[in-house]
Amino acid sequence: MTRTPSSWLVYGSLLASLLVLVVPLPAGVNVARPYLLAMLLCYWMLEAPDRVGLGVAFIAGLAADLVSGTLLGEQALRLVVLAFLVQRFRARLRFFPLWQQALAVFVLLLNDRLIAQAIRLASGDGLAPWGTWISPLVGLALWPWLFLMLDELRLRLRERERGA
Repeated sequence: MTRTPSSWLVYGSLLASLLVLVVPLPAGVNVARPYLLAMLLCYWMLEAPDRVGLGVAFIAGLAADLVSGTLLGEQALRLVVLAFLVQRFRARLRFFPLWQQALAVFVLLLNDRLIAQAIRLASGDGLAPWGTWISPLVGLALWPWLFLMLDELRLRLRERERGA
């Protein structure tokens, strides 16, 4: 009996986050859109590291680039850096209280914004609007809810598989 969740929950949630990425939002709200794909990768790398790693982060990033129409490889690079940091500090992050985990995810999302800015500057696009820096704050506020929701789903699925 494994302790890891079913593949459909892991990859289904990542696919759902790709769909959320293309949902049109008003311009004022769009800059504050949390990077849900990165947050889900953080969660699954903490809870199911045997199923989600650097390769999944790279493929998810390429898919996100294709879906959103950004520079091919931009989100892949950002997600691989984020995944590497989560993988490197997994032993500590996993046992942090939820509020400390939220702060760690906030720092990871800030790092993601810095990498995105560097890529924009390197490609000659100039600086992104200042409103994009709100996105990590929204991620900070959403992390506890996202973590608890996914943890509950994962535990219910484990109980269902154990009972079957």
